[in-house]
Amino acid sequence: MHTSTSARSTGATRTDGAPANRFGWRVVDIVVAAVLGVALGLVFWGWNTVGGLWFVAMDGLTPGLGGLAVGIWLLGGVVGGLVIRKPGAALLVEVIAAIVSALIGNVWGVTTIFSGLAQGLGAELIFLAFLYVRFTLPVALLAGVGAGVGAWVLELFVGTAPNIAKTLEFNLIYLGSLVVSGALLAGLVGWLLVRALAATGALNRFAAGRDARRDV
Repeated sequence: MHTSTSARSTGATRTDGAPANRFGWRVVDIVVAAVLGVALGLVFWGWNTVGGLWFVAMDGLTPGLGGLAVGIWLLGGVVGGLVIRKPGAALLVEVIAAIVSALIGNVWGVTTIFSGLAQGLGAELIFLAFLYVRFTLPVALLAGVGAGVGAWVLELFVGTAPNIAKTLEFNLIYLGSLVVSGALLAGLVGWLLVRALAATGALNRFAAGRDARRDV
């Protein structure tokens, strides 16, 4: 059997370290997705207090501005997508992080997992729109925005006081705040975080690490 045919059938890696099937999940992808999810879940848990206070303070200033504090909770989808670069990675990492945050304990309980699903799906759709081949800063910013829009749509209908019952002005301000926060605190911060991880060599088995080496 020809060598290239054998590589395609077994899912082997090419000589440059990239998987023969670009969209196929490797064991290392699954492990790293879990590690990222747990680590970011701990970040979410820490942000529950700081971000929660910021959310309340901004909402007290102008109802809807609390969305400016949400971006950190959207990091999972952006980071997962940028690092693993496979279909489902953004959704998986965000959901794992949400589960960890919920299990450790927060005021939102199980609804945190629903938020993770909506936010992760929002980021996932952006990476899908670029066919999982572009992972530049603009794409990261858009993924953060997508996660924010996902959160906004969910909160229209889910929660102790669904936002659909609130004023149009509130919902537009909240959407704008989520877009800004998603782009900056999730998109930009997530992109910088991945670049920092790549610089340490921790992502050498991923395209994100190879890209970082080429840019040096």
